[in-house]
Amino acid sequence: MHENVKGESMLRLENVTMQFGGVVSVNNLSMEVNKGEIVSLIGPNGAGKTTAFNVITGVYAPTNGAVYFKGEKIIENYPKGKMRKLYASENYGKYKNTIEKTPDQITKLGVARTFQNIRLFKELSVFENVLIAKHMRQRANLFSATFMINYAEEKKNREDCMRLLEILGLADLKDEVASSLPYGKQRRLEIARALATSPELLLLDEPAAGMNPQETMELTQFIRRIKDDFKLTVFLIEHHMNLVMDISDRIYVIDFGKEIATGIPAEIQNNPRVIEAYLGVSGDE
Repeated sequence: MHENVKGESMLRLENVTMQFGGVVSVNNLSMEVNKGEIVSLIGPNGAGKTTAFNVITGVYAPTNGAVYFKGEKIIENYPKGKMRKLYASENYGKYKNTIEKTPDQITKLGVARTFQNIRLFKELSVFENVLIAKHMRQRANLFSATFMINYAEEKKNREDCMRLLEILGLADLKDEVASSLPYGKQRRLEIARALATSPELLLLDEPAAGMNPQETMELTQFIRRIKDDFKLTVFLIEHHMNLVMDISDRIYVIDFGKEIATGIPAEIQNNPRVIEAYLGVSGDE
């Protein structure tokens, strides 16, 4: 654990900038997550972490830069229109193509995510929440669904969902309405729904938000287990430093949208720039 070993690239951001008008939210950011790693992205509130996730998952088209998944370029953009004059970051003119994918297309490639604010279908059951995600990979169309030609596929989807709930310890809650679950179970359900899309890369946006210490400890063990059981690569945003330092192979730190440090947990803990970004003072003060 915590060894900085170069492996097969799963995700790579290359000079990604996300600018809203005159505000640069992500500033010339380059990062790489290798297959099988757990990598954390940390930084103060407003540092641009969730914006980076939104670029990776197709919610935003970056103002400039490129994103690669498993070595293939899936996103690329460059400043256009008024942004050509407003652009305030680096590498202007380096990128000349526009490659865009919608969030569902990126999910089908093998990238799944959870959100900082839980986004379950609150009035549906636990089982229904997972089944809806499973349908993302369903081959049925309107015709086959109308005439029940897809019966075998639907049956397998339901069996797979039940098996997933059993693995994640949610089977006994399958008929419960999602909104009735305790907060920690809702977080687990959101992860289960992401896993139902059969991802290779799982993005977790502040999974420990709102959890007490016991729930956070259980979540840490849970993330490790699903990473191994489902052969996942995990990229997470988190403010809970105990979880980050305990679980991460490597850590990227950003402030005002720009990388200020990267390394294994021991290196990050003692980095003066990281201490200054979080505490507002230098390490000498």
